[in-house]
Amino acid sequence: MPEERDKILDIQNLDITFRTTAGPVHAIRGVNIDLYRGQTVAIVGESGSGKSVTMKAAMGILASNAIVNSGVIDFSYKHLEDGRPDHVDILKQNKKWIREHINGRRIAMVFQDPMTSLDPTMTIGKQVMEGMMWHYNTPKEEAWKKAVELLDEVGIEEPEKRMKNYPHQLSGGMRQRVVIAIALSCDPDLLICDEPTTALDVTIQARIIDLIRRVQQERGISVIYITHGLGVVAKVADYVNVMYAGRIIEKGTINDIFYDPRHPYTWGLLSAMPDLATDDPRLYTIPGSPPNLLHAPAGDAFAPRNRYALVVDDKAEPPMFKISETHSAATWLLDPRAPKVEMPDALKARIARMKKEAEKYGGKL
Repeated sequence: MPEERDKILDIQNLDITFRTTAGPVHAIRGVNIDLYRGQTVAIVGESGSGKSVTMKAAMGILASNAIVNSGVIDFSYKHLEDGRPDHVDILKQNKKWIREHINGRRIAMVFQDPMTSLDPTMTIGKQVMEGMMWHYNTPKEEAWKKAVELLDEVGIEEPEKRMKNYPHQLSGGMRQRVVIAIALSCDPDLLICDEPTTALDVTIQARIIDLIRRVQQERGISVIYITHGLGVVAKVADYVNVMYAGRIIEKGTINDIFYDPRHPYTWGLLSAMPDLATDDPRLYTIPGSPPNLLHAPAGDAFAPRNRYALVVDDKAEPPMFKISETHSAATWLLDPRAPKVEMPDALKARIARMKKEAEKYGGKL
């Protein structure tokens, strides 16, 4: 594990409620996430589990109806002028300060739909140049030159020609590359990728993932992936946070989560991944639906969908049980008093196949 001084983002006990016409929605319930410099962390879970809200809080771009009940989002950075290290609790800063010092400049976000991220009335060039000129007062000619270099870096052919194009003139894959170029334009310390490949076909998805990974290695930046697909996570992440109903319910290294999952929800997510090696023609789905957080459950939020649920799951929310130095999970099944429960045989067989496949590549996923 990197030393404490290398920690770039430290989210502690984040708790957020949204005011709605139907009543308060308790969307984030005590989230803790660590991110170290140069590291890639994935946040995984079904839609509505709170992944994007957590990262929007880190960006300081929560909706106006959000109420932060508690928490700390400590972000560490270095001053550009003299390299002096500093840190700030983003939750305590006003929107103007965050816009000037954090958004785009030190933390950048790649959203899942590039058409809603790009301004249809502005050329690609202007949109890539905008951040540099606003944050650093970069002269127009210099900003133009750097924008062309960025478009070339993210793999867009004839970048000078594309600078004059509008978003609707580009394909989905090219638009997503432009969004990544914009995110990189101010040399951020942290890149947040919110489902960056959802709207793209499989071939383009692989290219975008490889692009983000290459840029990360070249620039030494930290990356957070928000996704509901564990297939993407296997290719990019160092650490994984599995999220359900506004809470982290399992966290660990990529090998912990893929080879030794302990939470029944994680078992379900892994089982739901398409598998060409199985003889079973059916695609596994987790039964039921996520809970309505207008009425947060008293016990374990996953209990109604959990075939291994215990009586205590309806009464009390499980704490995080430590499995190893890097691995922990919030399930009563890990309590020493709980009955011994094994993961499904089909999942055991799948994990064995994954390990065998990984051995071909030096034991790594």
